[in-house]
Amino acid sequence: MFAPRLKLLALLAALIWPSDLEVEPSYTGFLSRITLTGRVTDAGGGAPLQGAQVSIRGESLGGSTNREGVYLLVLPDRWEGREVEVVAELIGYETARQSIRLGPGTNRLDLTLTGQELEKMRMDLVQATRFRAMEAPRMAQVAGVLYRRGFPPNTESYARIEENRFRQAASDPLSTFSIDVDRASYANVRRFVNEGMRPPVDAVRIEELINYFPYSDPTPVGDAPLAIRAEVSAAPWQPLHRLVRIGLKARSVDLLEAPASNLVFLLDVSGSMASPDKLPLLKTAFRMLVGQMRPQDRVAIVVYAGAAGLVLPSTPGNEKDRILSAIEGLDAGGSTAGGAGIRLAYKVAQENHIRGGNNRVILATDGDFNVGASSDADMIRLIEEKRDQGTFLTVLGFGTGNLKDSKMEQIADHGNGNFSYIDNALEAKKVLVSEMGGTLLTVAKDVKIQVEFNPTKVAAYRLIGYENRLLADEDFNDDRKDAGEVGSGHTVTALYEVIPVGVETPVKVADLDPLRYQESGVRSDATDSPELLFVKLRYKEPDGETSELMQLAVLDEERNASEDFRFASAVAAWGMLLRDSEFCSDFTLGEVVHLARESLGSDQEGYRREFLRLVEAAQAMELLEREPGAR
Repeated sequence: MFAPRLKLLALLAALIWPSDLEVEPSYTGFLSRITLTGRVTDAGGGAPLQGAQVSIRGESLGGSTNREGVYLLVLPDRWEGREVEVVAELIGYETARQSIRLGPGTNRLDLTLTGQELEKMRMDLVQATRFRAMEAPRMAQVAGVLYRRGFPPNTESYARIEENRFRQAASDPLSTFSIDVDRASYANVRRFVNEGMRPPVDAVRIEELINYFPYSDPTPVGDAPLAIRAEVSAAPWQPLHRLVRIGLKARSVDLLEAPASNLVFLLDVSGSMASPDKLPLLKTAFRMLVGQMRPQDRVAIVVYAGAAGLVLPSTPGNEKDRILSAIEGLDAGGSTAGGAGIRLAYKVAQENHIRGGNNRVILATDGDFNVGASSDADMIRLIEEKRDQGTFLTVLGFGTGNLKDSKMEQIADHGNGNFSYIDNALEAKKVLVSEMGGTLLTVAKDVKIQVEFNPTKVAAYRLIGYENRLLADEDFNDDRKDAGEVGSGHTVTALYEVIPVGVETPVKVADLDPLRYQESGVRSDATDSPELLFVKLRYKEPDGETSELMQLAVLDEERNASEDFRFASAVAAWGMLLRDSEFCSDFTLGEVVHLARESLGSDQEGYRREFLRLVEAAQAMELLEREPGAR
């Protein structure tokens, strides 16, 4: 039965080389003579299933299927002649088990999964939840023992989010915010749901849920690194309102021709990283990244625990044996000197700086910086100083129980980088292989958007998400003001919910008293304008200091919603429901499922179908009936 195993087996220590990656000859020293591969398909129609978790029963060895449904496990040589039971699991499907006797070389085993009836899934999940409730007293006792022995309790932390409210267009027509391409919140929310828990409200950042998915917006033309578009249609959760989708598409850079990279892996090997979903998964993730390195790229490895140290000096990217040996030798232990580690990593990056290249520190941690000179203010000043000198920072979060989400997001934002949460090997592949250009190669920095609403067409509006990215209106034209970065090939979506003038809405919009000393008026030609709103965007080149301006007028025309529009609105509704938003209280998970199912599109990577399964699981578990953070 699937339900008792909701904690994904991909979090176990496993070496997975996805079948669509080319393994270079230099890896042969690390590959066993025994591999197990095959395809996992849907029994109903034979379609390949992406994201299925394939494992060896009784062993901490497993991995995920790619978009063709193919898995690949690398097994110890000593297993030759051994009979093993292979288990395949995917949320929404019955678990499949099949035995195989392993021979030398490549062993193939295909598996099929049968779709689980929604009611059956619900009952299984309810049973699993009851089992956890029965075990709670015993687990509490165990947790107390672990705490006394030096193992910390759950100390995850999230920054408080106050949901954006409606603002009157007549008195407050400008909305200004910084672009955000972080995606950590989606993977973290997925982790909670897969564990049978409702995520804490502040773990849900709606813009990160929406922007986890790629969208088919037009690509930039000419020399501009960005293209902008907008579309307007009815808001699914409030049909009297309109929803405006503003979409950005970044220029894609051929990674074979991209500037050389000078990367410093800053890896947390403190005691809190010992569990299988932390350091072992971190190793899996960085093996994948090393597989993408070119001869002109360079990699150094700095680790920190009780003290910080240089494990691997800056090494050419084609010396993969040497880099992988350094990764394999990492062990967890000690307390966390995060501040010292960051300083050493920046020092190594500066010593090997590539002029005109991609100079970046990649921090991988569960977020614990609790020992040493690690004042938040001091650390942010250091990160900003190095950012201005051309070394950016990317942050990868791992594990449960100690995740310092708020701190990790903050330092990534100040470092001109992005923040991702790695909850399984498939997510590692998405971030560090499939979307490597977007993760590591910035094409535009300090990207800001300012929207002006026509008060003769718009009574009120609200920005969905981006609460911690809001800017003062005057910041838009201030090139000294830091803003978000966009990577190669990234797509970014922002949604506004709009109340048209004259619409009787159930939503209460706060009124302002009239001004005593001045009058606010609307230009006489605004009524005759066909425009609903006007979008302005500013960005800088990665090494630039002066911003460029792009503009787009959005007409007062409601059209049939595109697949991208409908899917983004489904994800937004999911986020609002998880946050108990007053603006989506009458919508249901069933309506989210219907909206998502009708807008899957081509979905080449399978991300949208995974979202659909996730919401169906939440519906089956009656997740919204629970308190946030509870099972």
